Amino acid sequence: MVKAAKTASAIIAATLLTVLGAVSPAHAANGTIGVRETVCAQTLYVRTDPGGAWMGTLYSGQTFLVEGPRSGGYIYGFAYGYINRHGWVQDGWFC
Repeated sequence: MVKAAKTASAIIAATLLTVLGAVSPAHAANGTIGVRETVCAQTLYVRTDPGGAWMGTLYSGQTFLVEGPRSGGYIYGFAYGYINRHGWVQDGWFC
């Protein structure tokens, strides 16, 4: 009886590890300089400087031409769509 309980516990534990391992969160990619990247975030604020004033919002599916440089988790480039301006966005939110 004890051996059967240990075996059942081991099977349950292995099953949970398999299921939890398969359900990992999606990870967005950092921007590649020279590439027009697609935004994966629901919203991505375009700023005048890294962490600076807001000047527009990119939405999921819109594009951003990554030109560089990087600074403090932000990256510089050109925001397409209705913004159509150069600015800084938080890096790591591209598909």
